[in-house]
Amino acid sequence: MTVEVRTDEPELRFAVGTALATDPADRGPLLIESRRWHKGMLLVSFAGIADRDVADELRGTMLVIDSSEVTPSDDPDEFHDHQLIGLAVETTAGEPVGEVTNVLHHGQDLLVVRRSGAEEALIPFVKALVPEVDVAGGRLVVDPPEGLL
Repeated sequence: MTVEVRTDEPELRFAVGTALATDPADRGPLLIESRRWHKGMLLVSFAGIADRDVADELRGTMLVIDSSEVTPSDDPDEFHDHQLIGLAVETTAGEPVGEVTNVLHHGQDLLVVRRSGAEEALIPFVKALVPEVDVAGGRLVVDPPEGLL
């Protein structure tokens, strides 16, 4: 089966013998039997999935890991999505903006911020616009240009 890789550590996450949880949960766990790269695509064989029709039933299944299994980065400016989701967002002036509800990765990382009484905001996750991330304090600070919010 082909797998759309969404991790910086595919060799670790897709190691032979690894059991992966799934979303929806009733499709897993799936045990990696073998894996190889072919033309930039990761091909994975799962134990017990030898039939093309059975494999096709897994189409669209997300392979997931518990965020507690993710090793924190040594880089103070690198964050995992689960660390950012749920943080309160405020401006450099201390004005509340909302809460991070998602992180999108479309060439440019974007923070999705739910705002009270307004449309959600998409804030590029770059140091110039997000000068402070305080995971322990449960907040991040944004310095938005005029019109962003």
